[in-house]
Amino acid sequence: MASHWNVLFLCTGNSARSIMAEALLNHKGQGAFTAYSAGSHPSGSPRAEALVQLAAAGIAAAGLRSKSWDEFAAAGAPRIDFIFTVCDNAANEVCPIWPGHPMTAHWGIPDPAAVQGTPQQIGRAFQDAFSILDRRIGLFLALPLATLELMAVQRQLDEIGRR
Repeated sequence: MASHWNVLFLCTGNSARSIMAEALLNHKGQGAFTAYSAGSHPSGSPRAEALVQLAAAGIAAAGLRSKSWDEFAAAGAPRIDFIFTVCDNAANEVCPIWPGHPMTAHWGIPDPAAVQGTPQQIGRAFQDAFSILDRRIGLFLALPLATLELMAVQRQLDEIGRR
């Protein structure tokens, strides 16, 4: 396998979970990974609460934007090695299906942008989503990708999504 990998995080609105995942992996996987995010129906901008979580963790948010997954299917788009959908429930959300041959896994995470309540409850939902993403990305980074066979990597990715 390669020594540098491109990862695409997909979610419907590309405003919270996928944005946080993109920034987290770019921060933690610097040099070995380049992360991107996109949505099937992008909202137009990252949620302020997601940016607050990134700032609290000391992770740069410059350049983050809500974008369509079509950008990654166009000519000249980066080659994608891994795709993670972070939609909470594929049965209840419209999750894009990616054409091609990258390894894929579903990392269902409750949608913090859907939480209604007090500012504290909403903030807690974003903090919880960030913590789940941080844990799963840490597990992903711990995989010895360069030495694993493709099928073994796929099994490990599926297992991380269940944690």
